[in-house]
Amino acid sequence: MAANRQKLKLLYLMRMLMEETDSERGLTMAQILEGLEELGISAERKSVYRDIEALREFGVDVRAYQRAPVEYAVEERDFAFPELVLLVDAVQSSRFLTQRKSDALVEGVKRLASRRQRALLDKRVHVEGRIKMQNESVYYSVDRIQEALAKRRKVSFLYFKYDAAKEKVAQHGGDRYVETPVQLVYAEGYYYLVAFNEKHDGFATYRVDRMDRIRVLDEPAVRNERIATFDAQKLESRAFGMYSGSPVAATLLVSDEAMGAVIDRFGREVKSSLAGAGRARVHVTVMKSPVFFGWLAQFGDRVRVEKPRALADEYRDYLAAIAASYDE
Repeated sequence: MAANRQKLKLLYLMRMLMEETDSERGLTMAQILEGLEELGISAERKSVYRDIEALREFGVDVRAYQRAPVEYAVEERDFAFPELVLLVDAVQSSRFLTQRKSDALVEGVKRLASRRQRALLDKRVHVEGRIKMQNESVYYSVDRIQEALAKRRKVSFLYFKYDAAKEKVAQHGGDRYVETPVQLVYAEGYYYLVAFNEKHDGFATYRVDRMDRIRVLDEPAVRNERIATFDAQKLESRAFGMYSGSPVAATLLVSDEAMGAVIDRFGREVKSSLAGAGRARVHVTVMKSPVFFGWLAQFGDRVRVEKPRALADEYRDYLAAIAASYDE
């Protein structure tokens, strides 16, 4: 056993440097020798110097810091510490992940950091609206859909919605959907599958967390020009809650107070022109849907639909129907 450990000295040294050191804290030669000895590995300074040089030739960024005494540390890694912080925050902020799966993924990210940095990554981001009781089916459903996309195969699945009693209600009469997967889209905290439906000769969007018993079929996926040129980024910029609807070129009259939120939604490069003191006309293409109207409603009179008139009238009727429901 001791002989085998001695043969693995270089690997143990690399692991020690990767786990115990970073740009701010290194190990002295005495600490390295002591650490190897605790592992049952005998070593001399000269052999460790040779091992460090071998690691450098292999591509490990081992640096010597001229401190008192000299310290050795791995500085450059696959991910810089600020990048690891972003990864941890992104994982913990994902609403579709359960807390258990989020914690497991964070542990994986932490293994890319030094031990000192791992302690700094030990934090819990509060995720507004995280579904505590959600199971991990979404995680595996995404994997199955990715498999179908890679193999260019169709998928079949059950799809459900919730009724007023919070019970699952199967759609499509309980029959399985058979679709050609086109693109997975992550938007507003959820995964969506954009699929091509042959029967309706068009695209449909499904929330992955409401898909059940997904199967990758042997049947090849449909291939056509519309699928080949599908632009997910264009869809995301127009759709609200990935709700399917008719695209409409609209002009919004936006006040100063609401411009920040409009930029958040449509981007800094959205076309606009000044329309008097404290207002601008913003030109966008949106998917007409109740979700879009709900987005508008949060701004009150700070965002108005100016054109087309038909869209403005439909939005007015939407608000009037809501107001009328409170008179019943």
